[in-house]
Amino acid sequence: MAAHVAPGVLAVLAGATALAAPKGRWGHVNAGRVFMVAMGLSSAIGAGLGLVRAETFYITFHAGILALCLIGSGWLAARARSGALQWASGLVAVVNLLNVSALLVIGVFAARSQQLFLGFPGQDYLVLAGMGLVAAAGDATLLWRSRLSERHRIARHLWRMCFGFFIAAGSAFTGPGAAAFSEAVRQSGVLALPELAILLLMVFWLARTLLSRPRLDARP
Repeated sequence: MAAHVAPGVLAVLAGATALAAPKGRWGHVNAGRVFMVAMGLSSAIGAGLGLVRAETFYITFHAGILALCLIGSGWLAARARSGALQWASGLVAVVNLLNVSALLVIGVFAARSQQLFLGFPGQDYLVLAGMGLVAAAGDATLLWRSRLSERHRIARHLWRMCFGFFIAAGSAFTGPGAAAFSEAVRQSGVLALPELAILLLMVFWLARTLLSRPRLDARP
């Protein structure tokens, strides 16, 4: 548990730094690298924890796999300057699709039976499946086009990293990490603000990236 929490806390701090820093600059790039490594380690350990202690933490297995797929594909998008489809991106897409399929089956089963599945309601599984489906749609688009424009490549990197950051913040503030705060703080609703801020900033930067003048596409 400590090995899962420690890099998770570091991922939240690094993610906030990367999101606040000027994009493409030294601070953003290096904070993003720290976030990727810390979030990858925390997600992998969380996925293993979900299997070892399935009666309590099973959902973290699927959340960990989803987070690994998001940050992995986001990192690949940042490195693929040409925007071309990579074999590694295809492999990540297959893993994500398998994970989404399992989440949908579990979520629908739990929702219809109105019972918890290993301690969590069907809605929680379906929320994760929804994020995975968005990623799968983006993967299908990349497969169809085989190459992305510069702005769409940056947008792919942006929203996948933000979704990964959203999962980290959710785990830290409204998920299991909420136990570290007092009852009054948990009931106040203030712990949901970081997740809301991440989503709003993601929408802002996506709009700025996709709706701005096409000077990014003209760059050699």
